[in-house]
Amino acid sequence: FDYEEFLIVVQKALAQHALQQEVIALRRNVQSRYGFSNIIGKSNPMRRVYEVIERIARTRTSVLIEGESGTGKELIAKAIHYTGPRREAPFVAINCGALPETLLESELFGHERGAYTGAVSRERGLFASADGGSIFLDEIVDMPLAMQAKLLRVLEDWEIRPVGGSSVRRINVRVIAASKNDLLACVE
Repeated sequence: FDYEEFLIVVQKALAQHALQQEVIALRRNVQSRYGFSNIIGKSNPMRRVYEVIERIARTRTSVLIEGESGTGKELIAKAIHYTGPRREAPFVAINCGALPETLLESELFGHERGAYTGAVSRERGLFASADGGSIFLDEIVDMPLAMQAKLLRVLEDWEIRPVGGSSVRRINVRVIAASKNDLLACVE
């Protein structure tokens, strides 16, 4: 064998191993940072919240978190994700009220090249980016009704169709939604 080629292969293997170790260390850091143990509160109601987080984290079920602004809904969402079996996969968050309906659909489901003016390349979308992990839909009540219907389709079939696309893609994503409003009151 060629000694110089062998040396290059060994150096690449060592660099790859170092990168893998760094990724593992960073994941542990993120998991410890967003675990529910970092949420402030030791009262009985907070202990019940921790118990619910632990139970829900082990399941695949979608989750709705309701609470006033500033109560830590995103912290709870991250605790659910980083405490459960999806902790090694992505956690992706979006504020549903921050984008207009046309842009929100493209952000969530992706789009094909040429799907609309300005779509110069194919984009995966947040659901595809979160595949295997969790997507946090903050202020779900601000999502337009037409988008809510498309989201319901995703929750029922676990499939997405990019804007301008003709084929569907299966996804494996936990949906965690949050709202400062009481959704039952909003429905009424």
